[in-house]
Amino acid sequence: MSGSEDPDQATRDEAFMRRALQLARQADSAGEVPVGALVVAEGEVLGEGWNQPLSSHDPSAHAEIVALRAAALAVKNYRLTGTTLYVTLEPCPMCAGAIVHARVDRVVYAAPDPRSGAAGSVFDLLPSDRRFNHHTRCDGGVLADESAQLLRDFFRARR
Repeated sequence: MSGSEDPDQATRDEAFMRRALQLARQADSAGEVPVGALVVAEGEVLGEGWNQPLSSHDPSAHAEIVALRAAALAVKNYRLTGTTLYVTLEPCPMCAGAIVHARVDRVVYAAPDPRSGAAGSVFDLLPSDRRFNHHTRCDGGVLADESAQLLRDFFRARR
């Protein structure tokens, strides 16, 4: 569930997460792990991405990084204050570091990642690590079942 108590925010979170799930399906179609992400400010999508490390030969091309890069280019600033990042899977430590450095205000994720999640599942980098100079609020569980099923189907097909 989203940590937001505002029903309008919960509705917006679900709508943006549905877009992230569409992006995850693009990754799946390309043979990539189906994760999608987008960066939003004031209701406007600034950048989108899906997992592309295989096709781009880039280990850093996670959905979150691709979306952050697109958003930073759109606003011509690497600092993305006032933004929310929506992602279909809990960010990993690499992505958590990029999120902190970009100064993203909030992360909304769908499914937890029990192997490398950095928002409390395995690591507690977002939002709890007070050693960082920026703290990002996190809300997990928005459309978690749909995202988890997409991931299960992807990995089942590859076994």
